[in-house]
Amino acid sequence: MHDLVVDSQIRGWVFLPIVVITFLVGILRHYVLIIFASQKRIEPQQLQDSQIIIRSTVLRENAGFIPRSSFLMRRHFFNNEENGYLTQKRPPVTQNVMTDPSMMTDMLKGNITNVLPMIIIGGWINWMFSGFIATKVPFPLTLRFKPMLQRGIELMHLDASWVSSASWYFINVFGLRSIYTLVLGENNAADQTQQMQDQMSGAAMAMPPDPKLAFKTEWEALEIIEHNWNLMDIESNIVFDLVF
Repeated sequence: MHDLVVDSQIRGWVFLPIVVITFLVGILRHYVLIIFASQKRIEPQQLQDSQIIIRSTVLRENAGFIPRSSFLMRRHFFNNEENGYLTQKRPPVTQNVMTDPSMMTDMLKGNITNVLPMIIIGGWINWMFSGFIATKVPFPLTLRFKPMLQRGIELMHLDASWVSSASWYFINVFGLRSIYTLVLGENNAADQTQQMQDQMSGAAMAMPPDPKLAFKTEWEALEIIEHNWNLMDIESNIVFDLVF
């Protein structure tokens, strides 16, 4: 059985237009999300707690460059059993969708700018370029890949390496993230994969973690650390380096 020969005009009228349309829709989605993006509200207590964790981490990592008395004084501020910052009891800061309408608005904006364009553009491409074979992958595939790569083409004897126009569109939706990163930067809104991951983890992100666990972990790490003075005989070492 001879292999298929694809008309060269398909490259200019099917293959490249799908790539360009998908890329431009991603660019448009990026700027639309920037325009309609809302400022995230951060609780002052959450910001203060995060800064305390950073300060405690810096103290542990650089304890050897400050005198022992200074280290003990700072550790006492964090780990004091009576009024240490890491030992204080505080209720967890939670966010409720019902009491914070901005969270529901952000979810609605994400669904409109991500799901709706995919449905509309995907349906239009499936109607406009229906029945076309767009390209072929450069390696053999098993028959299990036929439903994924040959959507819209019902040919039982067609090699699984051929890709239909509808499947080529979805490959571009999830495969242009490197191009979006090159053009728009790292944290861009055109990356459909990242947007879907954010939606899947939206419920977990809506409920911030309890700071008690982070404080307990940091308290234990700071409590067991031993102070080792790293600047012992630093004056003599400097003089030795200057002489020699």
